Amino acid sequence: MSENKEYLVQPQENGNILISQEVIASVAALAVREVEGVYGLSMTAGFDISEILGKKNLRKGIKVVFQDDEVEISCNLIVKMGAEVMTVAKTVQEAIVNEVTSITGCRPARVNVNVCGVAVPKTAK
Repeated sequence: MSENKEYLVQPQENGNILISQEVIASVAALAVREVEGVYGLSMTAGFDISEILGKKNLRKGIKVVFQDDEVEISCNLIVKMGAEVMTVAKTVQEAIVNEVTSITGCRPARVNVNVCGVAVPKTAK
């Protein structure tokens, strides 16, 4: 395993299970994509339309930190124009907690949602 990656360690009877930050970020990103009113994620806290992440890079808008046996997840969210920002942000928090807990067995201690922009969805041509 790479030395620069951090892992969530879950001791089991026959050894340890290690879950990387990237796995948790991917799970969180998938949860975010399912929330109504989400336009996308951004790599930075500032909003720049060129920084909106596509489906392949979506997890780069999610930051996962392991600290004292706790998982903290942060995401830079861009909300669709017309959606209620607080409602979307709270729904994103709940979706991330539920999905990460369901898939990894570990409940995040904190999920921080940074709403860094509002965007108008592209119209179909």
